[in-house]
Amino acid sequence: MIDTEILKGKNAFISGATGSIGGAVAKKFAECGCNLFLTGTSQDKLKKLSDDLSKFKINVAYRQGDLRHKDQIYKIITKSNSYAETFDIVINVAGIFPQLNLHDSNDEIYEDLMNINFRSAFIFSREFSKKMVNQKWGRIVNIGSVSSYYGYKSTSLYCASKHALLGFSRAIHEELKQYNVRTFSILPSSTQSEIGLQTKNQDYSTFLNPIEIANYVVFVVSHNNNLISKEILLERMVIK
Repeated sequence: MIDTEILKGKNAFISGATGSIGGAVAKKFAECGCNLFLTGTSQDKLKKLSDDLSKFKINVAYRQGDLRHKDQIYKIITKSNSYAETFDIVINVAGIFPQLNLHDSNDEIYEDLMNINFRSAFIFSREFSKKMVNQKWGRIVNIGSVSSYYGYKSTSLYCASKHALLGFSRAIHEELKQYNVRTFSILPSSTQSEIGLQTKNQDYSTFLNPIEIANYVVFVVSHNNNLISKEILLERMVIK
């Protein structure tokens, strides 16, 4: 059994916090006593999530923002820095899932997808890790996908964004580990979520439970000795 006491009182930043995985991760870290800064696209959903998490006797703040736009990413960072001097844990969950074949894809969809799925994680990881390096402790968790490894028809842009995120995660882990800043890639199969509902020709009832994914995130970041599971593929036992 992993002792999550090390997480108590830590400050965690979560993008995509109002989605199924992001919300489950936020609740799990709240249960562990982490203070939270949340971001998502819906002000109303952020407020509701923040209110729901207040029962855990932690500090919670949030800012709405559209991660397609770089200026909004930096406004989120400015707001978060007024909330906490340092973020010990950064969890990049935000993502979109267009299902288009190659010839129906266009430049605008490409830019929106790469900006949300990859650029936001790049900027958040870069900016928040600076203070992690100074304090010699930090955790960066990038939520990828089985598509980080494989290619599927009608999802070429999505697969490309998740391949980019995985390569980025591998590289910054090697760069930052000397400062005790660990980077994890959590790579789930199809998950019961709004994105999951968009998946065609699969049985939604076989999709992964977001709570199980959140439990796994807490499990891996709680290790504080020499062991690290830096790349975790979470697949389904039954695929229909």
